[in-house]
Amino acid sequence: MSDQKYKIIDGKAVPVLPATAKEVIKHKRTGKVYASKDEFHADVNDPNTDTQHEDLQQDVEITVASLDVFGSND
Repeated sequence: MSDQKYKIIDGKAVPVLPATAKEVIKHKRTGKVYASKDEFHADVNDPNTDTQHEDLQQDVEITVASLDVFGSND
């Protein structure tokens, strides 16, 4: 028996896939990855760097578990 969960959408059972989301904070010009927004803002406030608020790049990485799909072409 599978632990796969399903949700009914338009009368069809659709598998619900476990997923995780991770926010990635980067410096647009240098590509530096920060551990948090607070670290980025500390870089902006550091007079020894030329980092500005406009240099903030926020990405979201979404990882979805793999799924074996078997279907038909009806």
